[in-house]
Order: sequence, then structure tokens, then C-alpha cells
Amino acid sequence: MDGFRVGEDDFEVDGRPVRLLSGALHYFRVHEAQWGHRLAMLRAMGLNCVETYVPWNLHEPRPGRYRDVSALGRFLDAAREAGLWAIVRPGPYICAEWENGGLPHWLTGPLGARARTRDGEYLAHVERWFHRLLREVVPRQHGGADGGPVIMVQVENEYGSYGSDQVYLRRLVDLLRGEGVRVPLFTSDGPEDHMLSGGSIPGVLATANFGSGARSGFGTLRAHRPKGPLMCMEFWCGWFDHWGADHVVRDADDAAAALREILECGASVNLYMAHGGTNFAGWAGANRGGGALHDGPLEPDVTSYDYDAPIDESGRPTAKFWRFREVLAPYATKPLPEPPPPPPVLGAPATAALTEWAPLDTVLECLGTPEAEHAVPPTFEELDVDRGLVRYALTVPGPRRPYRLSVRGLRDLAVVYVDGERAGVLTEDESVLEDPVAGHARVELWVESLGRVNYGPRSGESKGICGGVLHERQYLHGVRARGLRLDAFDVPSAVRAVPVAGPGEGRRGLYRGRVEVGSPGDAFLELPGWTRGFAWVNGFNLGRYWSVGPQRSLYVPGPVLREGVNEVWVLELEGAAPGAAVTLS
Repeated sequence: MDGFRVGEDDFEVDGRPVRLLSGALHYFRVHEAQWGHRLAMLRAMGLNCVETYVPWNLHEPRPGRYRDVSALGRFLDAAREAGLWAIVRPGPYICAEWENGGLPHWLTGPLGARARTRDGEYLAHVERWFHRLLREVVPRQHGGADGGPVIMVQVENEYGSYGSDQVYLRRLVDLLRGEGVRVPLFTSDGPEDHMLSGGSIPGVLATANFGSGARSGFGTLRAHRPKGPLMCMEFWCGWFDHWGADHVVRDADDAAAALREILECGASVNLYMAHGGTNFAGWAGANRGGGALHDGPLEPDVTSYDYDAPIDESGRPTAKFWRFREVLAPYATKPLPEPPPPPPVLGAPATAALTEWAPLDTVLECLGTPEAEHAVPPTFEELDVDRGLVRYALTVPGPRRPYRLSVRGLRDLAVVYVDGERAGVLTEDESVLEDPVAGHARVELWVESLGRVNYGPRSGESKGICGGVLHERQYLHGVRARGLRLDAFDVPSAVRAVPVAGPGEGRRGLYRGRVEVGSPGDAFLELPGWTRGFAWVNGFNLGRYWSVGPQRSLYVPGPVLREGVNEVWVLELEGAAPGAAVTLS
């Protein structure tokens, strides 16, 4: 029998049993010119398969308007060239510590809790998206005329951690089959009864996600599915970081022992992550603390998605790589290849000369959305802002004595100005301005999204001012709002056309300049003395920087740099130390 199939006890290829030794590598977190190197690193570690999510919001920024969906197809072609099978996890929800769990802001804003259910309006959007997306998957299925690499496709993602709508899950199965997906489908959930019963689908392979305790996890899975191959679809061999928290590290020997236990159970595995990559362009998501219910304080994810993976953010093998290679080698059908040569690195450090500065107001005027007045503050979703910030401007009537100014439903962070003077920074948890405000006064709140929640019951929640602005107990109405989307910086000519206004001297705004590079290669951008914002090199958005740490530099893929002059932009949203440097190292 040709092709890949799910047998009673094993996965099978052309009738022979196989064990999937897979690794997660998200094409959208790695520069395309580096895909080949990273895939070769997976082979060298002992893997025979690569797994990737697909972020809907990256590829459909507005309804019916698509952006480089064919990148998935090119990645699958690269996987085939590298000699790897491929597992595709198209969602529509993906979690992945990605903005909004991959769901578009224009979808979750109006639909709210109707997303990820049988709701007709939601499913109509999913059907349109899958009709376009699956053109990249269906021709590349294993066993087809062209010998494609795709062996399995996932239905939804960890749905049992969120919902229990079996009608919705079955509709997704029918949609995938109707679009031509004939390889096996599967679900993946945590190894807990309520998750498996909520997220599994009769007749569809169920897999489990965990970081340790394989025998216990597979025991729970077997209680629900007595037959079928065992697979840990997400073996969490590292973890991700949050802004303002400690860097997370998992000991290589501990992770290798957990991997060995999975394999000793006779199971297949997908290393999450084999190579994490980077949340370029502000696509990092956020979690909610508060324990099992995930309903507590916002915990935004950092730009790096290194994940303490066996292959680090810049593609180098770590101690965990070599320990995993030792564990995986006995399961290979032939000797493992050696790792490919490492990518070139920057020849020498170089400091950028940022000679031009434009105030943030000017940047908003040139690159922002049109300003309009609203009775109450509109959300980011209502203003069609996915990633970026919004300036809310309003007036405190007067004359009146000073009262406290507060914001209800602030998500996530606001730098506040009163009559042109900075008055403080507000957050969801500290939403009252320290000094009372008298009227008349003009108030501006520059609100930034730190990443939409990607997991739990509060995923999909709106950004911006979602309640209102209060002076004492009185709501302030007549709010003027204007958004600044990050993708406005995708047009270099528009960014270069923003007029300058002399030296910035650390003030918030857009800094432009150049850096000379003699020998380009992988580098890190260091921003000591800067507070919070975004940085670009040659028009490529490296992501968010923030002085609260733990991340202290931004990864610059070697292919972004060129020999000679390179353009650098820094959008500082709060204010930097005078003379703060920007250095490639």
C-alpha cells in the first residue's frame, strides 16, 4: 500500500511501520534564506520530519486580502529537498505564543466568543481562508504524483484546553477533506481527561502534548484511545520568556532523559521547539497568569523565540542538540549526517549613526490612520490596528478642581501627556494617574498593544481602551483616536519621507541612520539606554525591544545585512538616554 497511514499500533509508510522523529520549525519565524540550513540541522540531530504551524493573521491581514500564502508551499518544498517529511498544523487557531493565537484581529474583534465554535459567520471566514491555504498543502501530500512531504494535517489545536464544540471540530474535518486533504488527520491536547474529551474527534488520531512524564501522559491517552500509534505532538524541551521575567532554561540532561522516556514507550515525537527562531515584526503574543484558569495579569512574550531549543535562535547547536542526537541516533536507519557549516557571522562590531529624528506626532501624522472623533474610545479592532499603537486625545472640561484620572479596560500600556507634558505611564493593573488633573486640560494617551493573548479563555480579547477614561467618577466623552499600524513601516519610501526635526536627544520618536558593515553575517542589535520600541535594519522589522528584559538584544539574520551602508530605524515610544547607542555585534 502506497503512502502514509495510521495503523492499529504504528504509523506506516508503504505498508512498513515507521516512527516519526519530528521537530517543530516555524517557517514564519526564520528568514527564508536560512530555511535550508535549519532543516539540515534537524536532519543532523536525527529527525526525519519537520512540523510547522500556519498563522492565519500573518497571511490574511484583512478579509480576502492575502499576503504571501505561498511561503508555506515554498517551505514544504524546502523540507522535501532536505529529505524530511512534514506535518502541517493549519489551525485556524495555533496558540504558538503568536499574536492572537494566529486568529486575525478583524475576526475576533467583532465575533468575540463566537470564534472557535460552530458559528456560521466564523466558519464562513475559515472556509474562505482554508480554500486559499490548502492549495499549498494538497498538491504536496505524501503519496501523490509529485511525491510530496506532507504526511499529516492537524484539526484545530489544543481545542480541549478551550472548548467542547464537537460540531465545530467535525465541520473542520469535513472542510479539510472537502478541500482535498487525504493524508491522516489528528488532534493534539494535554494529557488530561477534560482536554482529551473536549478536543478529540471520533475516528481521528489523538495525540498528547507534554514536557515530561511520558508514561503517565500516554497512560491517560490510552484510557481514551486504546488503539492507534502513540505520539507526543509537542514535547516541550524548553520554554518561552516573558518581558520583565527571568530567562527560562531547561537542563539538557533532564530534557534528554524525558525524550528517552517517550521513545522507550514506543512512541513517536515532535520536539517543540527543535528551532524556535524569532517573533519578528511585533508578532509575539501574550499569556495571562493566574494559574490554571489563565485569567490573571498580562504576560507579554519577548521577541526572541529561542525557546531554549536544541538549535538556538541563530541556528547554532547547543548542548541540548548533542544530547538529543545521542538519544535519537539509535533510532535512525542509517548514520546521521554531520551538521552543516554554521552561517557566517558579522565580521566586526559596528555602531550606527542615527542622524535624523522625527517626533512621534509627526510619524503618526505621516504614517497613521485618519483621525476621527468618537463618543467613547474605540478599540484597536474598531480602528483596524493589529500591531502598533493608538493615540487617544480628549479634553477634561473646566473649570474644575483636580481629580484623579483613570482608565478602565486598558490593554495594555499607555504613556499619558497632560497639556503636552508627560504625566506618567499606566497599565492594566496600575490604571490611575499619580497626580490629579484639573480642567480645562488636554489629555493624550498613547496606548500600545504588547501582544494579543494567544492561550486560554481570554484569547481574542480586544486591545486599546476597552472601557473608558474617567475623571473622578465621570466618563470623558468626545475622544479623538488615530492608529499607527506597524505595517505602515513596510513601505521604506514612506518612512524616509517622514520629515525630520533636528536631533532627537533621547526624545520619543523615529530615529533614522546608517551603519557601515564590512563583512555581513548573523548579528545582534544592541540598544543600551533605549526604553521600548521597535527596530528595523534595511526595512526588515527585527521586533520589539524593551529595557525591562530579560532579552537585551535583537537577532539580525545575516541575509538582512549587506556589505557597505545599511539603513537603521529605531521607533522609541517612551524616551531614551541622550546619546544612547545602537550597535551591531
